[in-house]
Amino acid sequence: MYEAYALAALDAPERSALEAHLATGCAQCAKFVAEARWLVSQLAYTAPQASPSDMLKGRLMQAVRSEAKSSSHSAPPSGIPYWLAAGIAALLLITFYTSWREHQVREELRASNERSIARMEEERAAVQQKITAMEERMAVMRRENAILSDPAATKITLMPQKIQAPQLVAMWQHQNGIVVTGQKVPMPAANHVLQLWLIPKDPAAKPMPSMALRPDENGRLVMVIAHPPDPGGIKALAITEEPDGGSPQPTSAIRWVGDMT
Repeated sequence: MYEAYALAALDAPERSALEAHLATGCAQCAKFVAEARWLVSQLAYTAPQASPSDMLKGRLMQAVRSEAKSSSHSAPPSGIPYWLAAGIAALLLITFYTSWREHQVREELRASNERSIARMEEERAAVQQKITAMEERMAVMRRENAILSDPAATKITLMPQKIQAPQLVAMWQHQNGIVVTGQKVPMPAANHVLQLWLIPKDPAAKPMPSMALRPDENGRLVMVIAHPPDPGGIKALAITEEPDGGSPQPTSAIRWVGDMT
């Protein structure tokens, strides 16, 4: 009877009985009455969102006319009949619940769609990143192949200096660049790389920094340098060990060097 009580639709005996029970301090019933009052207060906002069917309207109107006809020869009722109030309350409750549930489902679908879109965007970005990395790697491989396969490319042998290491080989092709390769290359110290330098013919000029990297886990070293300067102004290639990321000027002794002539 909580909703009917909140609507003031209970008959006097029922209302008195419920109020007497509430006066005993029953916390559970007091909570239900508070929830019923809140629910009834929300009905005015939700009722316009839905309307009863024509069949239900007709049945309610027929019941009202029948009640009015049976009461025409007696004193006017002191309040709304309980059955009518209960029917209205039930109708409004159904309308409110339907509207609330529709809103809840709509919000759940919206949140699910947003999560799906975000996940798809992340996957698309990851795939695009892999494609870009693959395209860059393919471009480097094509450049490397063009340099190594050109019989006109200049070969430079880089000999190790004061270290036990194999020699390195550089191929310089003016149009595509330089490729430096080596096998079983000693691994540089932790957080260090091997950096290539272009040594100018001009004694007053400083070494020109180029690519810096570490050999792979098997000691294989491959450097592909695109768009180097005119080889006419370079007398030698050299490699030093530098801090990770490379240096603007050499900070250690030359590990390998090769004369352009």
